[in-house]
Amino acid sequence: MSRLLVTGGAGFIGSNFVHHVIAHTDHTVTVLDKLTYAGNEASLAGLPEDRVRLVVGDIADAAVVDPLVAEADAVVHYAAESHNDNSLHDPRPFLDTNIIGTYTLLEAARRHDVRFHHISTDEVYGDLELDDPARFTESTPYNPSSPYSSTKAGSDLLVRAWVRSFGVRATISNCSNNYGPYQHVEKFIPRQITNVLRGIRPKLYGTGENVRDWIHADDHSSAVLTILDKGVIGETYLIGADGEKDNKSVVEVILEITGQPVDAYDLVTDRPGHDLRYAIDSTKLRTELGWTPTYGDFESGLAATIDWYRDNEAWWASAKDGVEAFYASKGQ
Repeated sequence: MSRLLVTGGAGFIGSNFVHHVIAHTDHTVTVLDKLTYAGNEASLAGLPEDRVRLVVGDIADAAVVDPLVAEADAVVHYAAESHNDNSLHDPRPFLDTNIIGTYTLLEAARRHDVRFHHISTDEVYGDLELDDPARFTESTPYNPSSPYSSTKAGSDLLVRAWVRSFGVRATISNCSNNYGPYQHVEKFIPRQITNVLRGIRPKLYGTGENVRDWIHADDHSSAVLTILDKGVIGETYLIGADGEKDNKSVVEVILEITGQPVDAYDLVTDRPGHDLRYAIDSTKLRTELGWTPTYGDFESGLAATIDWYRDNEAWWASAKDGVEAFYASKGQ
């Protein structure tokens, strides 16, 4: 039995990972989460108390981090400020969490010689043209375009430096856009799902042509477990499920699944510097480590996600009005 420290484990992909670990392994998990607006203790509800412990604290606080890392066999670092719109409004929290927080964790992993896995994003690579047949690979140069993606790029580089300079036993994964349960309603898919469930027309930035490469959070979780088990120290692995969809198509699928006219959405002011297209080539992960996604069908995964939000309104309702007020103030 291994002891995992999961930072950001009350957030979206972090909590999905914790659920996945409990369902598929014998590991115990300590969750370290600051419980900001994006973290929700309710996302861990129902998990066995003898295997999951929540510690409320800041990953940038060495006094909190050090003893938790010391007692862990591995650190899985999900915690991050991750919303592009928020980073454009106020970049400072992204520096504090994504840069200083990652540094603090790496120093603790260095002191105690603890295995470290760093969760990152495909957004560090910038974007691709809509008609470009290429996909991001592990050798794609970094070209971030927002305070969010630039601080995630910086945190990736810190991990690489701590591996090379100090021998920290770390790996990195850069994943495409996640969807699934427990995602905050500020994000694209749950915002549109909860709009429809409340009788509000979905909203599309610009013309909705921007393309994202979608992966269900369960598949992301299984990939991270595979990297923890089989990954080569110092290596980066890209995680993707061949789920490229433009935003307009995603909204139309949501409307179709929920029995609405597929054109019942509004176009709103585009986000500044909105990346055009992300696309992941996960060949290295699949061929070298033997990982494959479970959700090969985006529509079925999305239908299950819609069902979850329909059945769990108590989880998201309290945040919904504030999110919509924020976007309305920006004409979005």
